[in-house]
Amino acid sequence: MSKTRLATAWLDGCSGCHMSFLDMDERLIELSGAFDLVYSPLVDFKTFPEAVDITLVEGAVSTTDDVEKIHLIRARTRLLVAMGDCAVTGNVPAMRNAFGPDAVLRRAYFENADLQQQTPLVVVPKLLDKVRPVHEYVSVDLYLPGCPPSAATFHAVLTELLANRMPDVASLTRFGA
Repeated sequence: MSKTRLATAWLDGCSGCHMSFLDMDERLIELSGAFDLVYSPLVDFKTFPEAVDITLVEGAVSTTDDVEKIHLIRARTRLLVAMGDCAVTGNVPAMRNAFGPDAVLRRAYFENADLQQQTPLVVVPKLLDKVRPVHEYVSVDLYLPGCPPSAATFHAVLTELLANRMPDVASLTRFGA
């Protein structure tokens, strides 16, 4: 039997969901026999692969690069999981929506900078007018709320998904799994 092809991806967020994912510790090692990690910011893969079974996406969509990336991920993924409140609702990254991208860039690169006051044009991707959750750009198969979801929740969800069952996330998060 072939292993599940698992990927994780990071858009605009703090990496807290990935840290919680890693907090499964030994349970992650136990589960790893059932999947191949084919893409993740936790490892050095450069290109999102074809034919991914499950992708866990952290973060909101806030740049033109994020839009391109989430469309590619969705096109190459059978089951897409929005993991964490940023991916599910926009959460903290969406706090900039009240100010707009120009005000945010001005604050970061001019008002708070003593030297070289300029907006980077190469390293920083173009900000969208509004930060949005993942489902506003692509279809999402499963929502995993939390800031971040607990390691126990990740373990319960992955255990179900790797057994080809859709987890009841509401009962997991309500009872502190």
